Amino acid sequence: MDKRGLKVAVIDMNNGAPNQGMRGIQEILSRFRNENNIDLTFDIFDLRQKGEIPGMGYDAYISSGGPGSPVESKGEKWENDFFNLLDQIEAFNQNNEEKKKYAFLICHSFQLACRKYQLGNVTERRSNAFGIFPITLTGDGEQDEIFEGITNPFYSVDSRDWQVIEPDFVAFEKKGAKLLAIEKERKHVDLERCMMSIRFSDEIIGTQFHPEADPVGMKMYLLQDERKKAIVDMHGEQKYLDMLNSLDDPARIVLTQSVILPNFLQKAIGNLQEA
Repeated sequence: MDKRGLKVAVIDMNNGAPNQGMRGIQEILSRFRNENNIDLTFDIFDLRQKGEIPGMGYDAYISSGGPGSPVESKGEKWENDFFNLLDQIEAFNQNNEEKKKYAFLICHSFQLACRKYQLGNVTERRSNAFGIFPITLTGDGEQDEIFEGITNPFYSVDSRDWQVIEPDFVAFEKKGAKLLAIEKERKHVDLERCMMSIRFSDEIIGTQFHPEADPVGMKMYLLQDERKKAIVDMHGEQKYLDMLNSLDDPARIVLTQSVILPNFLQKAIGNLQEA
């Protein structure tokens, strides 16, 4: 193991809103450190609320989901700082053959990056999507190391008012990006399927879904009266009960949480060892 250990910057995009995502990310980092017996440290940067942005002294960056529009922040200082960080990471990677820096972008952060690189249409949904849903891997997704050990389809927590649809594959090719996962096919619904995961570069990847979500956090969400009412009103009580009952299914979000972000960290630590 590299004696310096793995330094991770966690960017909090929640703008002060209560959430379970940050707890989930920190738990995965702590568990990865303990299970792999490595010197992993992490710092948290409250970007949208406090304007905190990490410098280039980190090996890996994880940027969270968050509330609100990923379009209305255009031109705001915190967003410019976030985009500049992505540019700096890419420039560093282009100029360093052996040692690389890695970034994982979740939900709101993923939508912002899709807008930055103009890979699709960032649009508001007709209604909020919230729950545990199947997600389909593309051919590229099945080959990508980030999904090694996952099923196809796999299940994850999806929570969004916005989404990225209509992939621009000319822009994908120009960027060198790959579409890794898409929303499940709904034959009775005539709507564009949402992009659920993109590899923006060899070192930067993003997901629309929440790979950090765990049964504890989801149970706390689902038991909130407003959440229960929203799900029952939209999908019926049986669907709500099915969600609750599926939380501890080892083949669903438990599997997703145990595979995707740990695979990302494994790649980062492996690169350090090689360097």
